[in-house]
Amino acid sequence: MLPAVSESPARSFDDLIDNFDDVIDRAFDRFRGNPTADRIFYTATALGDMSLVWHILGTARGLGPAGFESATRQAVALGAESALVNGPVKSMFRRRRPVPDVARPYHLRTPRTSSFPSGHASSAVLAAGLMSENSSLAPLYYAVAAVVATSRIHVRIHHASDVAAGAVLGAALARGVRRLWPLGRWP
Repeated sequence: MLPAVSESPARSFDDLIDNFDDVIDRAFDRFRGNPTADRIFYTATALGDMSLVWHILGTARGLGPAGFESATRQAVALGAESALVNGPVKSMFRRRRPVPDVARPYHLRTPRTSSFPSGHASSAVLAAGLMSENSSLAPLYYAVAAVVATSRIHVRIHHASDVAAGAVLGAALARGVRRLWPLGRWP
């Protein structure tokens, strides 16, 4: 009798990720098709395209007491994040995007890049991390970031693990930007 062959650690990890994605996707099935949820999540996804919502909020914040430097730092950081994530990072991975099993209720721009990691999630957490600095509106920024990031799961453009990885990447980028470009230290 041959000894049992154990599964490779890489395959086990892939199975864990697939199971995680399936559990989260099934949880979102409860909300898909609900007109209110669909409208919220499809709108959030559209506003997350090209970081539009973050540029609008950053510009509005820049007009207030946070000032020009904060808005400039955020715009530069979002540009760098987009170039990094949508360029070299996504090119290292060739993950297919989820395939919707029903027609989408609203028009949706479908990217051609790899599904991993989610650029919407990374830009959302990056922007929230920068805008929340010294702001009483921090919970609001993170709430908007959560809606934008999770909208990608709802509309089936990303797997849940893509969104989680994007959020972690965005948090790391926000921390790095805050360290490299602290507000009030540049002319």
